[in-house]
Amino acid sequence: QVQLVESGGGLVQAGGSLRLSCAASETGIWVAPVAWYRQTPGKERELVASIAVNTTVDYAVSVRGRFTISRDGMKNTWWLQMNRLKPEDTATYYCKLAKYWGQGTQVTVSS
Repeated sequence: QVQLVESGGGLVQAGGSLRLSCAASETGIWVAPVAWYRQTPGKERELVASIAVNTTVDYAVSVRGRFTISRDGMKNTWWLQMNRLKPEDTATYYCKLAKYWGQGTQVTVSS
């Protein structure tokens, strides 16, 4: 069973930045898509950003120009750099590798 360990969430003021990290427990090189999702209470989990196997990057419209997803395939680690954060970015953020999910990390943006 692959475990994904997330870190980097927290409380930040609007306009600030946070960087989320996700690392896979298994060694070896994963040829698989990676992604970040987020979820708020009562709403469905939504895709925030992703990197496909062919390295195509995609972002939700609401975060384009503010968030950047990146990965280090050799270290099975990927990141989500979040800049110019807004209160509406407040959510629990989850990383995903293939079919595996992280445990979630809370991001709270105060106005």
